[in-house]
Amino acid sequence: MIIQPVVNIAEICAKKGVENVVLSPGSRCAPLTIAFARHGGFNVRTVSDERAAAFIALGMALTTGKPTVLVCTSGTAALNYAPAVAEAFFQHVPLLILTADRPNEWIDQLDGQTIRQQNVYGQHIKQSYTFPLDFSHPDAVWFSERMLSEALNTAVAFPAGPVHVNVPLREPFYPAPDEELKYDSQVKIIEEEEQEFILSQNASLKLQGEILKYSRILVVAGQGKYDLHQQKGLYAFTQSTGAVFVGDTISNIHQMPGAVRYQDVFLACPDAEKLQQLQPDLLITFGNSIISKSLKLYLRKYKPQAHWHVQQDGQVADTFKSLTKVIRCTPQSFFFALSGSTKTKSAFRNAWLGMNEKAGAFLETYTSGAVYSELSVVAKVLLQLPNKSNLHLANSMAVRYANIIGLKPDQEVEVFANRGTSGIDGSTSTAVGCALTSTKINTLLTGDMAFFYDRNGLWHNYLPQNLRIVLLNNHAGGIFRLIDGPKQQPELEPYFETTQALNAENTANDFKMKYTAVRTLEELEKALPAFFAAEAGAGILEVFTDSPDNAEVFEKYRRAVRSIAF
Repeated sequence: MIIQPVVNIAEICAKKGVENVVLSPGSRCAPLTIAFARHGGFNVRTVSDERAAAFIALGMALTTGKPTVLVCTSGTAALNYAPAVAEAFFQHVPLLILTADRPNEWIDQLDGQTIRQQNVYGQHIKQSYTFPLDFSHPDAVWFSERMLSEALNTAVAFPAGPVHVNVPLREPFYPAPDEELKYDSQVKIIEEEEQEFILSQNASLKLQGEILKYSRILVVAGQGKYDLHQQKGLYAFTQSTGAVFVGDTISNIHQMPGAVRYQDVFLACPDAEKLQQLQPDLLITFGNSIISKSLKLYLRKYKPQAHWHVQQDGQVADTFKSLTKVIRCTPQSFFFALSGSTKTKSAFRNAWLGMNEKAGAFLETYTSGAVYSELSVVAKVLLQLPNKSNLHLANSMAVRYANIIGLKPDQEVEVFANRGTSGIDGSTSTAVGCALTSTKINTLLTGDMAFFYDRNGLWHNYLPQNLRIVLLNNHAGGIFRLIDGPKQQPELEPYFETTQALNAENTANDFKMKYTAVRTLEELEKALPAFFAAEAGAGILEVFTDSPDNAEVFEKYRRAVRSIAF
């Protein structure tokens, strides 16, 4: 029989609002699997590959904002969760990871599927717990219930993130054939009230006085979900103060009027005098990571006098090597409180907006007339994205191309990317997880290395029909031809690009997805409307290009950027 406290893990999760559970098959985890599968209060899915399972869970949590539960067996199964756990930790995504384990006395005794699982995720986890094994004393039951509530509260408390509960289990793992599982409806749970993180009146008055020292204010948004209330606060602040606002594609601010979106283009300007005009006195930042290397290098060189970072809680990174103040409140609270508190010099604002406008006009003209390459392909794909849809960007060149080109202000598209750790390992799986918990069309823009690395993200019985994959296949790791270091080395082709001859047609057939291959811009333009149609179903659009040609086109693009008369 399955002991009652293990059965009650599922009941506590249900009472705490968990909706989605991703299981991976195994025997040691059978009590947990059965408890969740029989409960009836969850969307339970089985994904055999634990690495893919964890990224799918990550995608679900990104979409819903609620913790997704992961369940796996003992041994290396738990280690396969690690890439997604690290991504969730740095991107602040709530996960509850339940790993079945051997009893402690069997660790290091050469027993099968046995590793050292306590604290297995090291420093890439918000908190690790070990579930009790012996329940002979009633305090152990109280402790187990308290632990699960605390774990779920910790997962969603700002900054959200993954929490691990290691569950040692003894045999028998399976109930008798006629045994009924009974869930304790009176099981103890502990609720935690959400903090508001509002800027106090005294802090507001103090900051309103301090901000008067600065007349060139730049606001930079890091990665974050689309948040209308936050954008209203930011818009009120920038409109009333004249501050300049910059954001990458993954900051989801492209719909905000006046946002600077083409910094990757105009910060490549070789004119030092022009760049000097963009130097802020005060830099205000919020959100997570920044894609734009140009922006990071610029702000590290042209440092502000002061740098304020707005964040409710948690560790703060000094990305631009200029941090002087951490302000603990929500961004919307800060921006509403400081609206109208100062006025940015119009020359500073005009310099940023003028260069941004020229960069946008250049990009539109250049990409519309560019020859067939990944750059022109991505430009056409982004323009054709369905309205009110989600865009997922795989790492390496896909996310960089998208950040250069950007989305238009009238495109109601939310952008996701695994930029917590920026790995290629779970891009497909994360997009699948988002699609499974969203009614919108979810488009994944990916390269061949990321796609084939994560094909197991499609290896399950839950293919979402709202998934569209645009695969840029240049048969190599093309990014290495664009980076100055590796592209100049004789080892480029065999050791960095790692040329591969695969295409995705067999993958599409294996997983019952519609497949389209294109090799010209004309074929792409013809294929996109049908590919994105709501009734089209899950599909792969494979765009074949040549890696050396892409590198040549991109180098011409960079030369053209440096010649713009900003």
